[in-house]
Amino acid sequence: MTLKKKASLADPIPARAGVGLKPEHYRDILDGRPDIGWFEVHAENYMEKGGPPHHYLTAIRERYPLSVHGVGLSIGAAGPIDLVHLVRLKRVCDRYEPALVSEHLAWSTHEGTFLNDLLPVPYTQETLGRVTEHIDIVQATLKRQILLENPSTYVRFDDSDMSEIEFIAAVVRSTGCGLLLDVNNVFVQATNHEFDAARYIDDFPLDAVQEIHLGGHAHDCDDDGHPLLIDSHGCPVADPVWRLLERVIARAGRRPILIEWDNDVPTWERLHREAQLADALLAKLEVCNVEAR
Repeated sequence: MTLKKKASLADPIPARAGVGLKPEHYRDILDGRPDIGWFEVHAENYMEKGGPPHHYLTAIRERYPLSVHGVGLSIGAAGPIDLVHLVRLKRVCDRYEPALVSEHLAWSTHEGTFLNDLLPVPYTQETLGRVTEHIDIVQATLKRQILLENPSTYVRFDDSDMSEIEFIAAVVRSTGCGLLLDVNNVFVQATNHEFDAARYIDDFPLDAVQEIHLGGHAHDCDDDGHPLLIDSHGCPVADPVWRLLERVIARAGRRPILIEWDNDVPTWERLHREAQLADALLAKLEVCNVEAR
């Protein structure tokens, strides 16, 4: 059996749906060779030098395009970038040649302690300078552009002196990085902080978006009984998030769309169906655009 030649960095991820790669699905993918656009992996799961994860990812990478999503660089941290972690990330990227590499606008480390969460940053000039410096270091080390993901947050800082969108746009201008637009994060924040999600999408620098994330969220309430959404990645994409995606595609055109389902991982068939919904939506919107011309 002849395997398809590994794609190079010059081959972009297709503007269709992909899913996060989970160990539970390795065999389903290799045995079934499903019709799916691409896969994304969390870099930290592949930073060891060997073992079964690399065996399976190597085989899957020979068949499908790949995106690498980091969760541990702590781009927004007050301290310096962890260069040891960055070198390990570079090793993963050099080994698998992903078409896209992304990280979060968040922080998760403090004075050598790793916090198992992605925490928000205040949108100030001081933070902007720090985030810009960190992204410059990351891109210079990796020798490539990275994408920065908009966060999901549950609190806001009183000392912010610019909006989130102004902050993100300034980071793009200063560093030349691209953006990963997480549509579920937009909806979660709009609910938690009571702003208009559609207006956020309209104001977002969509020209810089190279990848879109969709995921599920959990419903809760804050101490005052107001609705509180949690970016849980443990259930199907909600209907209002799908509608928000339609707004993004109508304005930005087709982009690679990732289905994130990291907790309570479903069967491969269930996850693949969610990706097929995204592909069907892209196809429907493309037809509508053609008919409108």
